[in-house]
Amino acid sequence: MIRYLKSGATMDVRAEADRKVRDVVETTLADIEARGDSAVRELSERFDDWSPQSFRLSQAEIDQAISEVDPQSLEDIRFAQAQVRRFAEAQLASMQPVEIENSPGVILGHKHVPIEAVGCYIPGGGYPMVASAHMSVLTAKVAGVKRVVAAAPPYKGKAHPAIVAAMHLAGADEILVLGGVQAVGAMAIGTESIDSVDMLVGPGNAFVAEAKRQLFGRVGIDLFAGPTETLVIADDSVDGLLCATDLLGQAEHGTNSPCTLLTNSEALARDTEKSIAELLEKLPTAEAARQSWENYGEIIVCDSHEEMLEVANKIAYEHVQVMTENPDWYLDNMVNYGALFLGPRTNVAYGDKVIGTNHTLPTKQAARYTGGLWVGKFLKTCTYQRVLTDEASARIGGYCSRLCALEGFAGHGEQANERVRRYGQRDVPYAGQVEA
Repeated sequence: MIRYLKSGATMDVRAEADRKVRDVVETTLADIEARGDSAVRELSERFDDWSPQSFRLSQAEIDQAISEVDPQSLEDIRFAQAQVRRFAEAQLASMQPVEIENSPGVILGHKHVPIEAVGCYIPGGGYPMVASAHMSVLTAKVAGVKRVVAAAPPYKGKAHPAIVAAMHLAGADEILVLGGVQAVGAMAIGTESIDSVDMLVGPGNAFVAEAKRQLFGRVGIDLFAGPTETLVIADDSVDGLLCATDLLGQAEHGTNSPCTLLTNSEALARDTEKSIAELLEKLPTAEAARQSWENYGEIIVCDSHEEMLEVANKIAYEHVQVMTENPDWYLDNMVNYGALFLGPRTNVAYGDKVIGTNHTLPTKQAARYTGGLWVGKFLKTCTYQRVLTDEASARIGGYCSRLCALEGFAGHGEQANERVRRYGQRDVPYAGQVEA
C-alpha cells in the first residue's frame, strides 16, 4: 500500500504560479520584439541594475575576468570540462551516419548535421552556475555548432569571473553579460546588436523557462524545464542522514524545488524527517531549502520495491538517487527519469558539477517522453535518397503512382508517372487522365 507521510503543494497552487509567470513573459517578449535593444537595455537596468556600453564582452574583458579567477578554481573548471567533453565525445561517436541499399538501385541514408547557432543561458543571479557553461557551451562545441552565444546575468555589478572563464574555456564564440527573459529573448528574437540563434539551451528560473517555452517553434529548445526535482529511493541499507543530505542538497536550488523520499521503510522515513529538521538548523542555504521542503517536500512509504518502482515511473522526476541493496534493479526497470544516480557513493551534486553527464534534465514529468541535454540535441538527423538505375526509378514510380491515386493526389502521382515514362513504360497516361 502506498502511504504519504508528507505531501507537497497541490497541482492547483502550482498551476496558478505558472499562470502569473506566463503573463509577464508574454508581455516582455512582445516588448523585445517591438523595440529590440532599447527594450533589452531597459529590462536589464530594471532587473539587474546593469547597463554597460555593450552587453557583449570584448576579448580584453574576457582576459581580465579570467585573470581574476584563482588558479585552483581554473584547474577545477578544466577538470570538470575534461569529464564533460570526454563523455560528450563518446556519445557523439555512437551516432553513426547510415546509408543502405534499401531495395535494388535505391540508396537511403541519414547524416547528422550540427545546428548552426545556439544560445546558451547560464544562470547566475542567486547562484553563479559555473557548471552550466560546461553542460551547454562545451557540449554544443563537441557537436560541431559553429556559433555558440553564451549569456549570464551580472553578479554583484559585473561579469562573474568564474562563469566567464568557464564559458570561454568551453569554447563560446560570443559572451553576453545579460540575464533573465531579456537574455533569452534577445538571443532568440535578435536585436540591432545581437544576431539571433537557432536554438536555446540551459536552465534558468521560472521566467527563463517560460520564455523558452513561448519561444519554442521560433527557435528550438533543449527541453521544457521547471524547478529542480529530486527523488531519493531508499531502503534500510542507508540511514536518514544520507537521505536528508541528498534531499536538502537539491532543495536549496530555490523555494519551489520538489524533493521526495520514496522508501519501503517507515523507520527510515521517520529518521530522514528528523535528520532534515536537524540539517535545516545549520545549512547555510536553509532559508530556500526549508521553503522547498515545507511546501514541496514529500515522503512516500511503500510495501515493496515493485510499488516504489510504480510510483517512481509515475512521477517521472528529474534526478533519481537510488540507494537500495540492489540499485541496478532500478536501472533495469525504471523507464521515466532524467538521470539515475546509483548507490550511496554517488549523488546528484556529482552530476550537477563534475562527473561528466549533463545536468540539464527534464522536469514536470517530461521524462515520460524525452531525455536530457546531450550532444545529440545539437545535431539534426537529416535523411537523403538516391536512385541509381532507370529500372529502380520506374519500379518505385509505379508503386508511388498507385498510392498517390489512392489518396487523390494527382500532382504527386504525376511526379512518379513522369519518371516511369522517362525511365520505363513510356505510354503511361497523364495523372489527370487516370481515374483515382
